[in-house]
Amino acid sequence: MTLTRRQFLLFGGLGALGAAAAVTVPLSSVDAKSASRLRDADMPRPFRTAFAQAPILRPRSTGFDPIDGAPVNYYTVTQMAAVAAILPRLTTPILGYNGIFPGPTISIERGTRAVLRVRNQLPARHPIDGHVLSTSTHLHGSASLPQFDGYASEVVNQGFRKDYHYPNGQQARTLWFHDHAVHKTAMNVYAGLAAQYHVHDPFERQVLPQGQFDVALTISDAMFASNGFLAYDDRDHSGLWGDVMLVNGRAWPVMQVQRRVYRFRILDACVSRSLRLALSTGDAMTVVATDGGLVPVAQPVSSFRLASGERYEVLIDFRKFSPGQRIVLRNLSNENNRDYDHTDKVMAFDVVDAAVNTGDPTWNTIPTTLQRSEIMSLTPAQSTKTRRFRLKHHDVTNEFSISEETWADVVASGFRRVIANPALNAVETWEFENSSGGWHHPMHLHLVDFQILSRNGKVPFAHEKGPKDTVYVGEEETVRLLVKFGPHRGKYMLHCHNLPHEDFDMMAQFSVGLVDGQYDPNDPMTAAPPSWDDGR
Repeated sequence: MTLTRRQFLLFGGLGALGAAAAVTVPLSSVDAKSASRLRDADMPRPFRTAFAQAPILRPRSTGFDPIDGAPVNYYTVTQMAAVAAILPRLTTPILGYNGIFPGPTISIERGTRAVLRVRNQLPARHPIDGHVLSTSTHLHGSASLPQFDGYASEVVNQGFRKDYHYPNGQQARTLWFHDHAVHKTAMNVYAGLAAQYHVHDPFERQVLPQGQFDVALTISDAMFASNGFLAYDDRDHSGLWGDVMLVNGRAWPVMQVQRRVYRFRILDACVSRSLRLALSTGDAMTVVATDGGLVPVAQPVSSFRLASGERYEVLIDFRKFSPGQRIVLRNLSNENNRDYDHTDKVMAFDVVDAAVNTGDPTWNTIPTTLQRSEIMSLTPAQSTKTRRFRLKHHDVTNEFSISEETWADVVASGFRRVIANPALNAVETWEFENSSGGWHHPMHLHLVDFQILSRNGKVPFAHEKGPKDTVYVGEEETVRLLVKFGPHRGKYMLHCHNLPHEDFDMMAQFSVGLVDGQYDPNDPMTAAPPSWDDGR
């Protein structure tokens, strides 16, 4: 089925775990107040639901690498159809890792490797548009080998599985894993295939809140059909903006907080919606980590913007507030969104009069100097090459491109065509210019972290002064990045993380340390194929 601006597609058969009926209603039924077609009694209201985090995934076994003796954790997740309780009276079919949205969180120590077995036990076809439910799992922010990186065209079919190997050698950071299947990422992530992944290290454990005070917030938005099923309208692939804000799969939840400092790992997992977050009290939040881990110097901000795929870790100090006081995490939005009645709020914090463990030194500490990573220690003088990329929309074909390159060009070349070919460990300057018209493009580079050098010739925003793997490129903005290419050789993707743009071909690939025509032992299409899922 071809999606058009005049269609509003519904989950049509997931309650039966596999029927692929898609239903359409005119987009003209959507107005400025709401996007959902729910009856008033079925529409969720802000701050009626208790906050909850996704469970921590326990390894099925542990062991040691026979080659170098490094510890290894072995995990399994099953991609499956399930039903979620998001609305007050109706249930919502989803696709989820282990049947939940967001999926279970993996929490692991730096230096402990992970082997994540992903079992595709989804229905044969997607209930939105009937596409075959093949998947490709990408650990976003991990320096993985190409064959374990979630290369979009290397998919796992229904009834098969794949073991993804993750080195976890990078500094502590918030990553996330999500589906990355070619041309179907938006629908699959929107349906629920997303989860956080946390890497810890001794320094981060010492200086930042841990345990119940280290809180994952996976923010997404959704629109609903009258029967409670998810609806989907990407407005001719320009983007999807729902009218219900979800945090960890719950609509506008309320979290009870003690009078102490909390750490929040904030992930924008929306298909398209960008956010501009602020506290209703006007108090500052302190950014202590970006996509690639800790910032060199903590950054207090009154608000900050983030787009799909970006992660920020912030500290919020609740010590000054009174028991019974409510603080709302607001969304001030950005010019590229479609906003509705309640998309200006995300969740609420209710301060409770509970005893605080003052023996925990992080309860009242807002650190200033943190940790400088390798990428944040590089200088522009170390760059050996500058590459410029122009982000465009083509009105005639309705395609998005990166310097006139699309994923169709990569496929047509037999997956050989690359947009850049830096040497292993090369340091380069990459510039992205967004002259595409009314869209923003969060650009994600696989494998690497980078430093944002400038935005429109000026210094980056305060919240961006840390290692990144996804950069917000807003309307008429030009950003310059400093990138070091490693630690692996191979072919990796770069793409827009406004997921309908990605699906409509705003993807390319670069190679690291490869010579054209050279044998590639880590070829993402052939080096580690899936296997039949025998249930183990």
